[in-house]
Amino acid sequence: MRCLIYPLLILVGVVTTAPRASAAQALHVFIWSEYLDPEVVREFEQTRNAKLTIDLYEDAESMVAKLQNGGLGLYDIVVPPDHMVASMVKLGLLSPLRHENLPNLKNLETRFRAPPFDPKNAHTVAYQWGTVGIYFRKVPGQQAPDSWAAIFDARNQNGPFVLIDSMRDAIGAALKFRGHSFNATDATLLKEARDLLIDAKKRSVAMEGSVGGRNRVLGKTATAAMVYSGEAARGMAEDSATGYVIPKEGSQIWVDNLAVPAKAPHRDLAEQFINFLLEPKIGARISNFTQFATPNQAAREFIKKEDLSNPAIYPPADVLAKLEYLEDVGPKTRLFDQVWTQVKAR
Repeated sequence: MRCLIYPLLILVGVVTTAPRASAAQALHVFIWSEYLDPEVVREFEQTRNAKLTIDLYEDAESMVAKLQNGGLGLYDIVVPPDHMVASMVKLGLLSPLRHENLPNLKNLETRFRAPPFDPKNAHTVAYQWGTVGIYFRKVPGQQAPDSWAAIFDARNQNGPFVLIDSMRDAIGAALKFRGHSFNATDATLLKEARDLLIDAKKRSVAMEGSVGGRNRVLGKTATAAMVYSGEAARGMAEDSATGYVIPKEGSQIWVDNLAVPAKAPHRDLAEQFINFLLEPKIGARISNFTQFATPNQAAREFIKKEDLSNPAIYPPADVLAKLEYLEDVGPKTRLFDQVWTQVKAR
């Protein structure tokens, strides 16, 4: 009998004393579409015993509105553009970052370690950077667009086009077409930009996010679209009959940033995720996937060589000199809001 009972006791011991697998830690990310490599997400989940839930937005204004209406306690990571960081901090929407949890900050290129919109990376960490321009289909016998006139002047329109559905990007492009700064706040100049946008909207096939605009050009339902550079680079890789140009009048350079909402339920894991994304090979994989430029200096040696030499992703110095960062214009943001409301209503 002893030989029968002994194995049973061992079996019972194994069943009752074996540790249970711990439940995966939750992390809720709120981010632009097509902005995270799924393989990078899976690797973080597997190595950190985490489960990421990813919600998407197509414009930064929607992201901020969601945070202000209950999202602060829902999301752990958000990705604000440079010009919205200062106002989000003033509104109490972002949590200070604990740098002791972010040793990989050292991998950032020097100019991204102390950006003017967030000195010393107090609340944000640069994620990707890029430009705004025109993604177009090459039409035999037609000259490729080189000016914002392809959007804002009916005489230069070469076919159906898509306006970007993003307030500061669209208004800024109209201002730039007239030779003004992306950050101009003079009411007369903004009314001029409004009228240009209303006219362009009437002639356009749609107002969409950058991804939607790219897809219309790829699908041949539009010959041009205002997009972000990464979408254009990915589109060009898919269809060599498409191209991207930063208009000769100049355009915008932007930086998107990783941040932790003020009431993030999983702040520790959120900072682990940010630090993970700052690892050199991970940072390179992200940019190789998104086709946007990396702010991670240590990642550059792992970026595809053809991407590093692609001017749509890394513009040459003479083009960079014509680019502007969007600025937080403070209370005068209401002027942009008024213009955009009128454009959307027409």
